Amino acid sequence: MIGRLRGNILEKQPPLVLIEAHGVGYEVHMPMTCFYELPELNHEAVIFTHFVVREDAQLLFGFNNKQERALFRELIKTNGVGPKLALAILSGMSAQQFVTAVEKEEIAALIKLPGVGKKTAERLVVEMKDRFKGLHGDLFSGESAFTLAAPHAEPESNDAEAEAVAALVSLGYKPQEASRMISKVARPDADCETLIREALRAAI
Repeated sequence: MIGRLRGNILEKQPPLVLIEAHGVGYEVHMPMTCFYELPELNHEAVIFTHFVVREDAQLLFGFNNKQERALFRELIKTNGVGPKLALAILSGMSAQQFVTAVEKEEIAALIKLPGVGKKTAERLVVEMKDRFKGLHGDLFSGESAFTLAAPHAEPESNDAEAEAVAALVSLGYKPQEASRMISKVARPDADCETLIREALRAAI
């Protein structure tokens, strides 16, 4: 299993990042809350990964720290939650926000995430709350472990809105909903990552 990558970032197309390690380029799917913290292109990054093998694909999911990866692994153990939905959940909420929502049983906040209906939200609260009790006490505690850095990227082109919409669609939002979300936060000087960040924040 590929558990960790260290290399230069060659491309960033949310939620995908292409990272080169020892001459090999790895496509890694990352939650947007992790994507925001990546360095600029051609800079080195260290990403903790989870490798998923399916009949039709082999996928790498990446995270900035082991706690986020641990939470992702717990999420995909939940009935009805696959890697794509787990990615969407951790894109709409930081790891700490999700843990707080589960512990406080905030069903209303969870159902605002793409692909999460009332039954799934209730299942997440019941199953994840029990799992948190079985994990190391400090694994998901402390705001500092999940503090988000400000986006690094500068506005690249007039295609920022289109790229942001495409990223939201890949996370599970319907095209019309994604367009509406981006149009609400769109402004000329915003880059793709900023638009996604603000759209997701406004949705919760």
